[in-house]
Amino acid sequence: MKSKTIPAAVARNPLFRKGLKLRKSVIGSEYVERRLAGADQYSWPMEEITTAFAWGMVWSRPGLSRKTRSFLNLAMLTAMNMRIELKTHIKGALRNGLTRMEVAETLLHCAVYCGFPKAIDGLRIMQEAFGELDAETRQGRKRRR
Repeated sequence: MKSKTIPAAVARNPLFRKGLKLRKSVIGSEYVERRLAGADQYSWPMEEITTAFAWGMVWSRPGLSRKTRSFLNLAMLTAMNMRIELKTHIKGALRNGLTRMEVAETLLHCAVYCGFPKAIDGLRIMQEAFGELDAETRQGRKRRR
């Protein structure tokens, strides 16, 4: 059973609402809507917890800027070899103000502390993410013509 709408009790939760707004801002509305729409009875609890806790409680705290949080995420996801999440957060890091060079330097720095294979893999994923973003930009230009 697919979840096409957010359950009312969840939607009323202020942490979920706060987290949803921030999650969409960083990761992208389209991606988040796709995740929520694709959630079923087994995966919905993770979407709810991720949105309310990770985004509504932790990402929204005042102690670190979004840009700093993105630097940290890139390093941690590289260290854990979390390829899919890394690609998602590379795109989010750019939305949070990191430059492409800062993303590349962050991943290069990871080579020293996480190991060269993980950093090299991270750089490959970075190139894929940049390529996808460039293709989306080109597609957007074509539609406007």
